[in-house]
Amino acid sequence: MTLREVGRRAGVSHNAPYKHFTDKEALLATVAARELDAYAALVAPGEGGIAAALDSYLARALRNPGRFRLVFGRWTVDDAELGRAADAATAALLAAVTAGQRSGELPTGDPVALAELLRATAHGAVELELGGHLAKGGSTTTPADLLGRLLSLLGQ
Repeated sequence: MTLREVGRRAGVSHNAPYKHFTDKEALLATVAARELDAYAALVAPGEGGIAAALDSYLARALRNPGRFRLVFGRWTVDDAELGRAADAATAALLAAVTAGQRSGELPTGDPVALAELLRATAHGAVELELGGHLAKGGSTTTPADLLGRLLSLLGQ
């Protein structure tokens, strides 16, 4: 992808993107920041609890694997908006975990450690699914199944 191609696909002059972004990395950082904002909205505490929030999170990741990998891949730019969005997404997940602990859906303990465990499991399950490794051997296990099992174990 080039900024020139972005302009062409957007139906504007090939130079138009350069008026808004210094380079391709800056454009991708903006896309990633918007995706992180969407993920933050999905996991914000609300009806359905942490299980419903994480199911929505997984569904978005699986519907948009390129964006998922863009957001959670290695970044080589220091972008303030991307940093803000990452902090907001982390805070939203932490708030959802804390709400889950208050409601009894999740165990008490360090909410940061629990949020990291849930995020790592969700991301690992998505990557296994995207790589075709989760369904090996005829398994019908989904990323939602894995996260549901973890939540069940945590709730015991």
